Amino acid sequence: MNDEHILVSALSDWIVNHPVQVVVLFLLLTAGFATGMNDIRMEGGTDQFSEDIDAYQVNEYVDETFGSTFEDDPDTTLLLQDDRDVLSKESLLRMLSVQREIEDRTSQRVIEMASPAGFVATELDPSATTTDAQIRTIRMATDTEVRRAIRVQSENPEFIRLVGDDFSPQSASATAAIGVVSHDAKDNSETFEQIQLETQRIANAADGDIRVFGSGISEHENMQVLQDSLSASIPAVIILLVLFLAISYRDPFDLFLAVVGLAMSLIWTFGFLGHAGIPFTQLQVALPPLLLAIGVDFGIHVINRYREEIDDSAVADPVDNATVAKTVRRAIAPLMVAFFMVTTTSVIGFSANMASGLSPIADFGLVAAVGIVAVMLIFAVFLPAAKLLVEQLRHRTPLPAFTSKPLGDEDSILGRFIPYHLNITNRMPVLFLLVLVVTAGAAGYYGQDVGSSFEDEDMLPPEELPDYLNALPAGLQPGTYTVTESLGFLEDEFETTEDETVTIYLQGSFAEDHALESIHRAGNDPPSSVVTDDSRQAETTSILTVIDAYAEESASFKALVERSDRTDNGVPDANVERIYDELLSSPYETEALRYITADYREMRIVYSVETDSTDAAITADAESIADGPYRYEAIESGDIIVFQRVSEEVRNSAITALMIALSLGVIFLTGLYYALERRPILGVVTLSPIIITLLFLVATMRYLGIPFNTLTATILSVTVGIGIDYAIHVVHRFTEEFDARDDGLAAARITLQGTGGALFGTTVTTASAGIALYYLSITPILIQFRALIAISVTYAFIASTVVLPVVLIMWTRWESARETHGSWY
Repeated sequence: MNDEHILVSALSDWIVNHPVQVVVLFLLLTAGFATGMNDIRMEGGTDQFSEDIDAYQVNEYVDETFGSTFEDDPDTTLLLQDDRDVLSKESLLRMLSVQREIEDRTSQRVIEMASPAGFVATELDPSATTTDAQIRTIRMATDTEVRRAIRVQSENPEFIRLVGDDFSPQSASATAAIGVVSHDAKDNSETFEQIQLETQRIANAADGDIRVFGSGISEHENMQVLQDSLSASIPAVIILLVLFLAISYRDPFDLFLAVVGLAMSLIWTFGFLGHAGIPFTQLQVALPPLLLAIGVDFGIHVINRYREEIDDSAVADPVDNATVAKTVRRAIAPLMVAFFMVTTTSVIGFSANMASGLSPIADFGLVAAVGIVAVMLIFAVFLPAAKLLVEQLRHRTPLPAFTSKPLGDEDSILGRFIPYHLNITNRMPVLFLLVLVVTAGAAGYYGQDVGSSFEDEDMLPPEELPDYLNALPAGLQPGTYTVTESLGFLEDEFETTEDETVTIYLQGSFAEDHALESIHRAGNDPPSSVVTDDSRQAETTSILTVIDAYAEESASFKALVERSDRTDNGVPDANVERIYDELLSSPYETEALRYITADYREMRIVYSVETDSTDAAITADAESIADGPYRYEAIESGDIIVFQRVSEEVRNSAITALMIALSLGVIFLTGLYYALERRPILGVVTLSPIIITLLFLVATMRYLGIPFNTLTATILSVTVGIGIDYAIHVVHRFTEEFDARDDGLAAARITLQGTGGALFGTTVTTASAGIALYYLSITPILIQFRALIAISVTYAFIASTVVLPVVLIMWTRWESARETHGSWY
């Protein structure tokens, strides 16, 4: 508050008495943190969020036990072929040629390969076991022989898995095919990424339309999206920051100090990220806007307050070092308390994210808290010391002096505009606040239904980028991304994904004669999200599906199944173990092991679900199935389940962090205001505009269709951090002015002209950067977040400069009542 406070006075004295030592110390610390930036590792994709969820571990185990879908296999490269007829002789040879090129390179570490072309070749000549032999076989065969071989292979389930859904045995044609290459990558993701990138270069160099897809490509492009987003947005942010800070400061030396302070804040934060071994994820992209917003605000307040002190001084143009030092001390002393309050409350708010069950969100909370502390130290200690050195240098040298007028000076247009609303709101404050409370309540009620989402697509770039991104200068243009198109190709052409299924994983003794009958009965009259036939039997894929498929092909096996069906409902209820043994000795062994283990003690059943059902409804129904009809230990699994669990955790984390932040924030501020000024109610007053901002923000999210996802869930914490920053500055300045003149309206006007002007500069700078980042973002999740940054900063400014002053004026009336009646508040 004032110099008489011991800690503030001691720190202020240290800064003004030892400015050179302060600057050198902070530069050395910056150099130390900078070394950590070399150790930053980037991490992308959805697994970083999913792996903390129990359902993810179950899903991974099920995939490992029964075999994953193509795109989930970590050691597999897919060769996606898309043509008018991928089963024509030319297309088959094209696929085999790419396979041979891959196989010939030792760096590819090929274990085995499979493709429709390989199956057709071995059908033509069973001795054609090498890729070269298969090429010769296809090349020597006639078109008629090729078509005949394809028709024979149409009975092979492994062949069917590798051709598109539009495959026609009659015409022996299809428009999509997959080649599968298994590598020995030793579970090394970096090695596998390099393998797949080389595979991609091989396929791109070949004639035809074969493209490469796999986890290595996905990981590479996820990292590339992050890098491209940063490379395009950072220059734009720098340009806008310099532009608007130049307008705010109107002094190149002050501008330089502010930019240096902002750069140091980012270096400290991301240096800590590297030293702590915390990966840089899309979630960490939220940090720069947050830190820059608070850093810009702190910087403008320091410079603005210094200019106010100069402007109010009896000596308008100080001519000696002692006067300059005294002015700097008067400027920073009251700000230090405000900075401490902002920092502590923000740290509480962001640290609340560490309670999240998702490690990336917890990491975000930790790094954000560290970043806020870094911003406070740099702008509360380093900037005043550097400013003092610059001002002293001005008076020792011919260094030019520029404007000393604070932003929002009472004679300026801005200084008249910001407090103008007081002419209206001060006349009817109760009515204004009543209307506001009702409106905010309605906004909160409307916003309570804002959705939550966790999808791969959120973190993937669109298949086509806006033209203006491709028109950026060469070094800033985004790269070429294939993952989104490849995923769409797989989903559209193949039954290889879990997007429309859920899995029930079972444990028990499935060799007992009643096992298959029990599984069949469990599919009777399932919940509404499950697809059923006319008899209300669930549409499932299980070991029963494989038994029926082999029975259609083998007469002896069909006879065994019929003899074992004592209830005559098509489901064996005798000789079950023998049926399994026969099945695992048949060509259907591989397919059978996708649904039951070789020891007959683990099983999975895949349920088809309605495409128009929500993930929440599907997950709830899957839980009821697992908890209900099965006589075995059962648990629900599948991508839908995992993503819904993450989505729920994201939403719960956001709400929990918000509640913790607001609760601890009001306790801290109430206690601090009581300790400093015996005015505890100011803690509640300070949080009032933040609550208003949050209510209108969630309503805006619902209106714009922006859900809570892994990045936008942090917007509540970011809004609290920025909102508290704005509100504390207003309240702190207001109480100073009110104590000095005992006039609430006059205190509000002066506060809005001084502090309000600084907040306006902060808001314009941060919101403009958010808008620019919105247009330069590549993935949907970044686009949504950066739009919300611009909106939340604007809402926070309006709430702090319009709503809060009115609340404070009302508080002054309560303050008068306290003095009159002796009330504790």
